[in-house]
Amino acid sequence: MAVTKLTISPCKVDSGKISVDTSKKKFEVMINPSDYTHGFTIQYNKDEALGATGSEQKFDAYKPEKISFDLVIDGTGVVAGTSAVDVKTRMKDLEGTVYKFDGNAHEPQYVRLLWGSLLFYGRLETLSVQYTLFKPSGEPLRAAVKLSFIEFVSKEEEALEANKTSPDLTHIVEVKAGDTLPLLCARIYKDSSYYIDVARWNNLVNFRDIEPGSRLHFPPLKVTHG
Repeated sequence: MAVTKLTISPCKVDSGKISVDTSKKKFEVMINPSDYTHGFTIQYNKDEALGATGSEQKFDAYKPEKISFDLVIDGTGVVAGTSAVDVKTRMKDLEGTVYKFDGNAHEPQYVRLLWGSLLFYGRLETLSVQYTLFKPSGEPLRAAVKLSFIEFVSKEEEALEANKTSPDLTHIVEVKAGDTLPLLCARIYKDSSYYIDVARWNNLVNFRDIEPGSRLHFPPLKVTHG
């Protein structure tokens, strides 16, 4: 059975929607990480009165999710299923995918992490590399890389997050394999018949063809039928 490798693909953002940029080179790891950490954070505000002995934590916002993991780049050729590579070249490839500054957007580029059930859109937050094995010439033969990524959140989603009373806050859905628009409408609105309104809201030409990994907005019912 073929081993599926973690792949990091450059992405583009158009009208608030993110997708893989097939014109750019993706990065496939040599050795899959042994584990990864998926972090979730809720931010609370504390309202403290003068002289109060305690404080009440009030919900403020959901913070973007984070993914972090370690990679090994091995240039010795001794790792089963891999061939010898130039470690510095592979590091440049990785940096070109996750660290490179996007001159058009004037910010670091977004990427998609894909590995098994892991599907995550975001961009690099931190990268550190430790070289652990060297040739007699001093050229590195092995690198241990630590990476962390922060979730992609569109400007529209940021605006919804800022409006704590908006029912849209929980109605931004990432499409998964097997999902259909009527099924998602039934799950959110308890009525599948709203799929036409949702398709129109998301500018979908063909509601039957929704791509796994894409994000759909499910507006308040009064907006869809308003």
